[in-house]
Amino acid sequence: MNAEILLKKLSKLKLRDDPKELYAEAKKHGFVIVFGASDDLIEFRGAIYDEVGAYGGGNAFVTENGLVTNECDDEDCPYFQKERAKAQIIRAVWCPEKDGKTYASWKMETNIPHNTFKIMYDGELYCIGLVFLLTDAKTEK
Repeated sequence: MNAEILLKKLSKLKLRDDPKELYAEAKKHGFVIVFGASDDLIEFRGAIYDEVGAYGGGNAFVTENGLVTNECDDEDCPYFQKERAKAQIIRAVWCPEKDGKTYASWKMETNIPHNTFKIMYDGELYCIGLVFLLTDAKTEK
């Protein structure tokens, strides 16, 4: 599987679809699929299978080893700060706007080399998601 084939399959998704076989195939080839869910989650499927809380938008931190998680009870944890500094950022934008109008519920953004795909709901754009190779999430830090 390459990114083009994966994107073609993802472009057919609608909100609440759960294509487990597609996620397994993405994992096998090292792809990470990122999208927003509900009003408070960044979902990861494929080479990473997890979710991050993002009520009203938020960030997740990724390295070539996977999702960086906070093992401490607060955001000021020195371990988490050190690991986060080495990571690439996935930004989840809640209700992105263009020309003063909201055009989706979610838009995922990152500097990791990636492709985007759309998730629809009742004929409307729900989310602009991301697909990238986990190996591309490495940093030079």
